[in-house]
Amino acid sequence: MQNMKAFLVLAVGLTLANPASALDHLVVKTVNPLPFARSSQTLALSRAVLAPLDVEDLEKIHICDSAGKEVLAQAVDTDFDDLRSPDEVIFQADFGPGETKVFEVRAGAKQKYTREDFKAYGRFVRERFDDFAWENNLIAHRTYGKALETWKGEPLTSSAIDIWSKRVPRLVIDEWYRLDNYHADTGEGCDDYSAGATRGCGGNGLWAEDQLWVSRNFVNSRVLANGPIRVSFELFYDAFDAGGVLVSEVKRISLDAGSQLDHFQSFYQPEAGHEPLVCGIGLKKVKDEKLVLNRDRGTLVSWEPMEKNLGMQGVALIVNPQLLVRPAEDKSNNLLLVRTAPNDSVSYWAGFAWDRAGRITTAEAWSNYVDEFAQGVLSPISITVSEK
Repeated sequence: MQNMKAFLVLAVGLTLANPASALDHLVVKTVNPLPFARSSQTLALSRAVLAPLDVEDLEKIHICDSAGKEVLAQAVDTDFDDLRSPDEVIFQADFGPGETKVFEVRAGAKQKYTREDFKAYGRFVRERFDDFAWENNLIAHRTYGKALETWKGEPLTSSAIDIWSKRVPRLVIDEWYRLDNYHADTGEGCDDYSAGATRGCGGNGLWAEDQLWVSRNFVNSRVLANGPIRVSFELFYDAFDAGGVLVSEVKRISLDAGSQLDHFQSFYQPEAGHEPLVCGIGLKKVKDEKLVLNRDRGTLVSWEPMEKNLGMQGVALIVNPQLLVRPAEDKSNNLLLVRTAPNDSVSYWAGFAWDRAGRITTAEAWSNYVDEFAQGVLSPISITVSEK
């Protein structure tokens, strides 16, 4: 694997007998190359692959399984150009060990979704001092905007990633903010994680002069995709000192339905004449945590108690093992140090699970989940597209 781009790219082949004429359908063959089951796998079909259908608006693409049942699909913009037009269609499927599945793709009316279709969502929360909050059907997060730095009630300067622990699959962000009682668990979950000025669950910074240098709160944001399958957005951070070098940052975060882990990408813009950057990615230190590092997989996994005797949670990082420099720590965080790419970017995964949500309830189950996820990142579902 050359870089973290391999963490997202699916192997796609296209075989067409007569590419000059529009087709009424395409056949998509998908294969799980790994010997274990994989649920909620996100599959992507690019505009180029879909071109034989001669459909300009990718929101008109429909996908059916082998039984003819339509599966949920979402058109997304991945190049984030000024046109903001979708260039990819994503959908999800569950796979058994080594399983092959076949789908059919056709053009039709523009997609229409119901409220129940949405399993991923996020937004800028100006009414709560510029939070940005996001969630899927399993987990939720927030991070902090500039207004929180000067709030007289409880000012906080931090680019940490906070955790909101959910028990229910429905989307809760708007309701929890509206009720303003999200620190108490009334059966749906709660905010029981004090990220503070730590890195929280997957926050990052730059490592220089044997210490971690971090940005302040984000100053701007933009939503790139907002369900029903994927939420994706960018956060913009002013330049901060990283050991004598001023560096600004754009952080892109994506979360798909059915995943316990978010995908993070940070794009740094350092001033000229700098040394190669090393990113420090962190998990907040917690009393009685059980921490396990797997260098070969590029994973750092913790199983730890919740703060208010609300059970146990797992947190984890997954980085490109070829770019992993070493583990490190400071007084507040367990860290993985990772070399940045030639364009001064870094890509990784981070997330969590709560035992009282009922899906992952033991340290062993959490370790297995993270290990299989890391293998899946390196061995994505393969996709072949053809006429028949």
